[in-house]
Amino acid sequence: MSNLLLDIKNLRLSFFTPAGEVKALNDVNLQMNEGDVLGIVGESGSGKSVTAYSIMGLVPFPGKIIGGTIDFNGHRINDMTEAELREIRGNEVSIIFQDPMTSLNPVYTIGNQIREVILLHTDMNKEQAHKRALELLTLVGINEPEKRLKQYPHELSGGMRQRVMIAIALACEPKLLIADEPTTALDVTIQAQILELMIDLKEKINMSIIMITHDLGVVANMCQKIVVMYGGKIVESGTSDEIFYNPQHEYTKGLLRSIPNLSDKERKKLIPIEGSPIDALNPPAGCPFAPRCDKCMKICLREMPEYTKISETHECACWLLQKEMFEASTGGEA
Repeated sequence: MSNLLLDIKNLRLSFFTPAGEVKALNDVNLQMNEGDVLGIVGESGSGKSVTAYSIMGLVPFPGKIIGGTIDFNGHRINDMTEAELREIRGNEVSIIFQDPMTSLNPVYTIGNQIREVILLHTDMNKEQAHKRALELLTLVGINEPEKRLKQYPHELSGGMRQRVMIAIALACEPKLLIADEPTTALDVTIQAQILELMIDLKEKINMSIIMITHDLGVVANMCQKIVVMYGGKIVESGTSDEIFYNPQHEYTKGLLRSIPNLSDKERKKLIPIEGSPIDALNPPAGCPFAPRCDKCMKICLREMPEYTKISETHECACWLLQKEMFEASTGGEA
């Protein structure tokens, strides 16, 4: 049986701004085993990236964890000092940020930036670090690696810069790779190559991956388990097949309805999710999706539902499921 690598329990995180407390994460629970590929999906502001940054201890000011625990690879992240966190960043957990052009330093060469990570986290000397940098660029499929090491970020294409970011993230063969929308700035052909590359590297170095995206199409074939977030909460989680073929939450259904289906012979209009994202300064008392839900009931606005277990791997927080279960147990009588 796989060992538990990441265990997040009841995580609550807020940003304390002059306008008030922004509740970015509200009671998030998340587990993944070694070797898993987990997808976290949801629209902008749902809490995907903040969850990832909290794992690395990179929550920006004025953000603060106000409740819950994060256990990663034997470490209690909440209790670690900045010096201790630096030891595991890049070494045990790495992240690929959204835009490689803003993540890479424009005044240093590619080689300098890769070697810096290797020298910081290993006992290698400069010559060994240079050889390792060449290996990494070859590993991620960059041609003429010796030439690329001497170039600056602006001299590379978007796809090559993203491959450099992956090379830096893999420099110390981390246990967990967090990919925060790694294909957003790339065209479709390069997107497919980057995703294929990540899965290939996962098999080679036995690495776990968290893929953060707003695009369900990206996680369809890549992730074994999918978590759907909305308004700082996990509203549904399950295996890839369960989320795509048996969605239970109205928000998940809305996301799936908004994906174009090229196999349909009839031309169907895409159905958008009406309304606007929640105001994190004044979130709803109940289900965060209730104000935008077509099937909203009074209780949805008042209280957050408990999770309903659909299967051993599939659960969803929705009052409609609670209602269905109640009606089934009473034979449809109120």
